[in-house]
Amino acid sequence: MASSFLSKLSFWPRWFWRQLTSMRNALILLLLLAIAAVPGSVYPQRSADPNGVKVFYDSRPELAAILDSVQLFDVYTSVWFSAIYILLFVSLAGCVLPRTKIHFNALRAKPVETPKNLARMPEHIVRDGSDSVLDSAYKVLKKRGFRVMRQEGSISSEKGYAKETGNLMFHYALVGVLMAVGLGGGYSFSGQRVLVEGDTFVNNLASYDSFSPGALFNESRLEPFSVSLDEFDVVYDLANKNNIGQPIDFIASVTRQVGTESYASEIRVNYPLPVPGATVYLTGNGFAPVVTIFDGEGNISFSGPVVFLPQDSNMTSLGVIKTPDSLPEQLGVIAFFYPTAEKLTTGAYTSIYPDPISPLMTMNVYSGDLGLDSGVPRNVFALDTTNMELIAGRNGPAPAIELEVGESADLPNGLGSVRFDGLLRFASLDIAHNPGGIWVLFFALLALGSMTVSLLIPRRRVWVRANPDGTIEFAALARRDDPNLKLILEEIVQEIETKSK
Repeated sequence: MASSFLSKLSFWPRWFWRQLTSMRNALILLLLLAIAAVPGSVYPQRSADPNGVKVFYDSRPELAAILDSVQLFDVYTSVWFSAIYILLFVSLAGCVLPRTKIHFNALRAKPVETPKNLARMPEHIVRDGSDSVLDSAYKVLKKRGFRVMRQEGSISSEKGYAKETGNLMFHYALVGVLMAVGLGGGYSFSGQRVLVEGDTFVNNLASYDSFSPGALFNESRLEPFSVSLDEFDVVYDLANKNNIGQPIDFIASVTRQVGTESYASEIRVNYPLPVPGATVYLTGNGFAPVVTIFDGEGNISFSGPVVFLPQDSNMTSLGVIKTPDSLPEQLGVIAFFYPTAEKLTTGAYTSIYPDPISPLMTMNVYSGDLGLDSGVPRNVFALDTTNMELIAGRNGPAPAIELEVGESADLPNGLGSVRFDGLLRFASLDIAHNPGGIWVLFFALLALGSMTVSLLIPRRRVWVRANPDGTIEFAALARRDDPNLKLILEEIVQEIETKSK
């Protein structure tokens, strides 16, 4: 009774394991993984685009709450995605391991004995000959790479075990890709930093503008180094009249320091800079006008370069300046920078060329409460004008301030003055490390090579039998459809007959 109960109890685990490790269900899990990854491309992910998630919450709060409850903003670290990932890994491993044992035993086994009726084989040839033909057949088949076994009055041979080996290696490569992606992603990190010419980035968490670590990442894995942006140059196309002004190269000249050693280097698009424990990529660039703002009491409330975000191909750029310490009122500035300014008939400005030939900056100035004391995070590239008054700008009591490099202007109502001191460039850098990347590439190439071997190498069996009536039978069998099987058998027969003469 007890044994019967235990047998019933163990039935379901065995049944579940058989279902999980079947090739059909492995393919289903692979399809599910592909489908599960789709929301990660549709909705912003908290790890890569936290501001995008905030914007989604602001625009559609009810839908965002529902999506967040099912982890659609954290797809790749969600419980359901991880479950599919782990089940696929286990399924593939469970499929491959038993087949590996069977294949290993098959490699050591002798070829299949010669069937009694060779005439039933797909390809069958009969010739006149003697028992001496078997000796020639043995040598010819051996030379062609067949595993050959001599029997009483016949020869049995087979070839193409590399086909199954390639198939197994392909599945092992898939397991390797899953492991490399999972572990590599866990120990990886990606961080972003905007560097203005003259600034230095030091590899610690405080120096990053944004940082996305893997689940297994530890801060101690950040290796010490620094990168200083010495100069940023853009090369424009001047030879092609139909393409004038289009950038053809971006060059960030940097000084890389590791320990006490300094190295002059360059970072270009598609030519990243290797540093200890990471790689530095160039992802963007723009202008950083140097601005000084004096408040109403003559004190410097702001001074330094301001990163302006490009708005079009001619580098018309938008920047925001906030001065919470200005007296008697806080000031906020929404500014536009035009590298090569041209005034339109409407009175507005535009840039007609991306290089700073005739640079101009226009400013809309606001006074009031910047809202920085509310405790709510604020976007440095946006100005909340809810509690502020426009004091200079279009539709304001005073016109927008227009400044060329080196010029200054007074602010309305005695609130101070502003000066355009100079012009610098900035570079957007991505500092990333993924230890699994090289292994993903290795296993991907292994999968490609293994699949190629599995598809191109045929599995064939060839038999030769000397009959008592003085005839020699040749027969061939392929594991699957083989259009060349007949031709191969004819070549083998011809070679054997030639060698027997």
